[in-house]
Amino acid sequence: MARIVILGAGLGGAIMAFELKDKLRPADEVVVVNDGPTYSFVPSNPWVAVGWRDRQDVVVDLAQVFARRGIALRPEGAARLHPSENRLDLRDGSSLTYDYLVIATGPDLAFDEIPGLGPDGHTQSICHIDHAEKTRTAFEALVKSPGPIVVGAVQGASCFGPAYEFAFILDTALRRARVRDQVPMTFVTPEPYVGHLGLDGVGDTKGLLESAMRERHIKWITNAKVTGVEAGRMTVAEVDAKGETAATHDLPFTFSMLLPAFRGVAAVLGIEGLTNPRGFITIDKHQRNPAFPNIFAIGVAVAIPPVGKTPLAVGVPKTGFMIESMVTATAANIAAVLDGREPKAVATWNAVCLADFGDEGIAFIAQPQIPPRNVNWSSQGKWVHAAKVGFEKYFLHKIRQGKAETFYENLVLDLLGIRKLKEIRTEAD
Repeated sequence: MARIVILGAGLGGAIMAFELKDKLRPADEVVVVNDGPTYSFVPSNPWVAVGWRDRQDVVVDLAQVFARRGIALRPEGAARLHPSENRLDLRDGSSLTYDYLVIATGPDLAFDEIPGLGPDGHTQSICHIDHAEKTRTAFEALVKSPGPIVVGAVQGASCFGPAYEFAFILDTALRRARVRDQVPMTFVTPEPYVGHLGLDGVGDTKGLLESAMRERHIKWITNAKVTGVEAGRMTVAEVDAKGETAATHDLPFTFSMLLPAFRGVAAVLGIEGLTNPRGFITIDKHQRNPAFPNIFAIGVAVAIPPVGKTPLAVGVPKTGFMIESMVTATAANIAAVLDGREPKAVATWNAVCLADFGDEGIAFIAQPQIPPRNVNWSSQGKWVHAAKVGFEKYFLHKIRQGKAETFYENLVLDLLGIRKLKEIRTEAD
């Protein structure tokens, strides 16, 4: 019998638990350590922030779901990992040993790296359900007393899709409230151009997003370095190709939401051989850490080098399909190791993204996510909004049912012709 501990129960960690239960031996134990007993569907947070969803719509009680699947849940959260001892300290003072560990923590949100940034400062966030609820209160105040908006992401960020989504969702929500004409909007981003997305663009994301911003009267500043935030005012340095300040912008705002840079969580930060300097887990092509081969990692916690050199730090996003391929590969590799075989599964790291605008949206497929690509496609239309709503309902249903994959998912992937994007590769013997 082996004990496999999964650290984190977000998008990757929850389905990791389900896939392992499906693949492992009956006597093997799966334990999930999480900060609290619930799962929250983070892609719905922009809708929560404008009042289109409530907490109960997007949050699942994992205790009941895991109990049905025979998965143990430790909601105390992790305090510190001791990989040389195969031990994880929990926040209640207890410890948990493991035979194999899967790190699926997601990121620590580095609001503190910029003065005044974040929900404890002067800007809002949609990174967590609690943040989204606070943002909703600020949005309701904006509707009552309209004024300028600054939306986007700061230098070092690596998840740009939600920033674009929220800018367009705000535009839609404000138009519906009949106050959009009183709300000038500026989008700030460290990307070298609109639609870079940390991926050097996908298809014509640059053209599509620039056109959508012009159509919706959203101004933008690229190569933007946020240097400080005060109440109602933000300072942004616009840099040139050498990273030197070319212009300085003093942006007043009534409402602002900026995505922060990410770093590894405190429980793993600074562990030699396990993480890079930002605290992300280094892995080989089998999702396994080279220094501690009984530790695997998936999702946002994984270290991935940037796509190319940019004037400001621009990270690579870890999209949902990419994370799911990591999950499937990791489950197959742990099962192989327990069976006495070498791991051979390799995640495809493809990206399929639906960026919702509230009434339409942009979709893109990058195969693989890191260029050069075999598929490099993007498209815009009202169907994207409908697809995003459908995916939300499907994925939450999957979590509530405790299933790694369902017949409905197979059918949808077949109809879209993208099943191969989720498949893992297996090396030749």
